[in-house]
Amino acid sequence: MNRLTRLAVTAMTTMSLVGVYAVAGGTASRAATAYPPGGPDQTPVLGWSGWSFLRLGANATQVEGEAKALVSTGLAAAGYQYVNLDDGWYQCPGSQGPNVDSDGRWLVNTANYPNVGSQNGIAALAAYVHGLGLKFGIYETAGISNQAVTENTPILGTSYTADDIATTASQANYNCGGMDAIDYSKPGAQAYVDSVVEELASWGVDYIKLDGISNSNGPDVEAWQAAIQQSGRPMVLNITQGSYTIKLAPTLKKYANQWEFAPDIELNGPDEGSADACNNPPYTGCLSVFPLTSYADWSADRFASVAAWQPYGGPGGFNDYDSIEVGDGSTDSGMSLAASESQLSLWSLGSAPLILGSDLTSAVTNAYGTSAALSPADLSLLTNRQVIGVDQDAIDASRIQLDGSPGSGAGHQVFAKVEPGGGGIVGLFNTTTTSSSPVTISTTAAAIGLPADPNGYQVQDLWGGQSTVVGGQATFDIPAAGKISAVVPPEGVALYRVTPLS
Repeated sequence: MNRLTRLAVTAMTTMSLVGVYAVAGGTASRAATAYPPGGPDQTPVLGWSGWSFLRLGANATQVEGEAKALVSTGLAAAGYQYVNLDDGWYQCPGSQGPNVDSDGRWLVNTANYPNVGSQNGIAALAAYVHGLGLKFGIYETAGISNQAVTENTPILGTSYTADDIATTASQANYNCGGMDAIDYSKPGAQAYVDSVVEELASWGVDYIKLDGISNSNGPDVEAWQAAIQQSGRPMVLNITQGSYTIKLAPTLKKYANQWEFAPDIELNGPDEGSADACNNPPYTGCLSVFPLTSYADWSADRFASVAAWQPYGGPGGFNDYDSIEVGDGSTDSGMSLAASESQLSLWSLGSAPLILGSDLTSAVTNAYGTSAALSPADLSLLTNRQVIGVDQDAIDASRIQLDGSPGSGAGHQVFAKVEPGGGGIVGLFNTTTTSSSPVTISTTAAAIGLPADPNGYQVQDLWGGQSTVVGGQATFDIPAAGKISAVVPPEGVALYRVTPLS
């Protein structure tokens, strides 16, 4: 790989903001944005999720091991606080939908999450995670199980039943299927969602991933946020797409805390996400667990997504570009050092949640055996506090330069944002996947949105202390013309903080 000259960095203080700053057409603008009341995080969530590596076969012991590793590696100290359980925690007998209790709510998969004393397996796991000083998340899909409708189970605290609120339309559930949509004009509909969220709150849940959402699910998003408010427990509401588009953005911005709208970042197998695809031999749904992803796969749409969704992110509500796949080294993650820096840089410029998808231990086995675990090189990338600070400023960057069509495998892009302290953050991305040659990418302080300064500008390389350094200096100054250039390798990035010297 061609090596890019890297520069050391100075520390940055993470800031909590009350507005959204955006760079557009070379100028900085600010607009106040209202977000759901009571949201626990005014900055993007940092944590870990079991989907990319463990998938449906995850169990309590494995998740506890990942939670311990989050602490022992220093990731928790760097800000990664959430341990998020994904699909597979509930009982899935078949296409009739998840098994339900007497009030129509999903039952815990006790084979993978056994009871501990008087606690069910999920409540016990949440307590373990909380005992480490971390927070606990869980997976849900909208709607109500067809089993509840068939049994006509009562809705807790009301005289209504499941059959009163269900429609004949199906609701996406990628493990079982068998979920029916809910008609929120019917009495008892909100009460049912309230009962589900109240149960999750009683288990100690801090984060809900609501999956399978399409443009028609706006009422579900509103209902789940109302249920969180009614529960009295602060919880992050993460909305994940089945097929929704930017048309749903105003609803998401009003009722959710973060929203993931891009296709899965993982290189999924042909039967991924169904039945025992990732649990039992021959693991036909996990044929491509390793590598977890590739730069060519995610870069084809993520750069365009960051540009298109920029107006909708800000404090309390964040655009989510899916899991960070930096962790198991280039062979298992599918990404080179340059690509890993690019993913972390783009997500941070977009102030997206940083949810790790890799295995943090060396003791977890899936369909392909035991993982290589978190590599020291990747750990240094993930704990770069200057880059984390860029993510945590809660400002979404704008695309200020585009050379080559997104997904073409050639060209470069530049994203930038201006922070309240007067400095700008700029990412110069070489999006080439069809050539091994580096390219020179340039922009200016004016294009970033910085004011003219007769004394010029100071530039700091935010990856300088993490990756290979060839010469260079800790910081460098550029003249008043404000031209910023870097020689960037394919799939790579130069991530700079630019500050007026005056």
